[in-house]
Amino acid sequence: MKILVTGGAGYLGSILSLALIEEGHDVRVLDNLMYGGRALLSMFGHSRFELTAGDIRDSSAVERALANIDAVVHLAAIVGDPACARDPEAARAINEHGSLGVVRAAQAAGVGRFVFASTCSNYGRMSDTSVLATEDHDLRPLSLYAETKVAVERELLGAGAASMAGTVLRFATLFGVSPRMRFDLTVNQFVMEMLAHRKLVVYGERFWRPYVHVRDAARAIMTVLSAPVDVVRSQVFNVGHTDENYRKVDLVGIIGRRVSGATVEFVSVADDPRDYKVSFERIRSTLGFVPTRRVADGIEEVARVIETGVLGKVEDAAYSNIGERAPSGAIAAPGTPICVP
Repeated sequence: MKILVTGGAGYLGSILSLALIEEGHDVRVLDNLMYGGRALLSMFGHSRFELTAGDIRDSSAVERALANIDAVVHLAAIVGDPACARDPEAARAINEHGSLGVVRAAQAAGVGRFVFASTCSNYGRMSDTSVLATEDHDLRPLSLYAETKVAVERELLGAGAASMAGTVLRFATLFGVSPRMRFDLTVNQFVMEMLAHRKLVVYGERFWRPYVHVRDAARAIMTVLSAPVDVVRSQVFNVGHTDENYRKVDLVGIIGRRVSGATVEFVSVADDPRDYKVSFERIRSTLGFVPTRRVADGIEEVARVIETGVLGKVEDAAYSNIGERAPSGAIAAPGTPICVP
């Protein structure tokens, strides 16, 4: 297939794009290079790779990117609650309105398949975490980030379902090493803080989240793209492993077996709007997908990449999407390339 990957220079997108090329697909990446384009360098030697710089809010850029495309993997977004909270207006414009524009343009262009990267945080706060959230669980988006994801899900699975095979993937929290490395993701950050600084402050250590390795996330997307279209049309799949639901205190314990001597301070938080445990049985039983890497594997590889010094200063702005690390509030003006997850 000829596949468009929006946000293809990002943390997940850079791994996915190269894997698709190596599997024999033609890949076009639509990306703003907000955090640089080094993650794409290994692809420039491939005849099946093409880069289009563009803003997902720019209809002409999206139209150009969609020319002769068979399938779209839509990753581009302002990713995560903190990044969205910094500029809610832009987050809404990009994650919701921009994404809806991509969905509708793909329909108009006759694209056959559309895979949308959503999030398990759509489940919000569960009253009983002993009951695992399935794809049929009530959606309770409690953050702007989750609200925008739910809005796009409904569009893709509703009005767009007749003309295009849309699939929603609700990802667990990602971790692991990527060409576009990030240390603002929980597992990666905890390893970095405990290894590089020998100190970690943990807020809300008792709330549950599921986790999945970034390479397994890419493999899940490829599994959907290779599945019979009728099997994945209008379907929602949680992406992760049921055994990989953890509290932050659990993560600290696992990391502590690899990184010794760090001081950990736990700060109680009275309330956290997100507290959920998730079932990943549907993607296993329907598509045969099971993650091959666990949190402990990710901890080991992140620790090793830090210890080797390959990344240089791990506090560098290039390794985060939030706070001072993000340029100009992580928002570009309309008409400027945008959105790298």
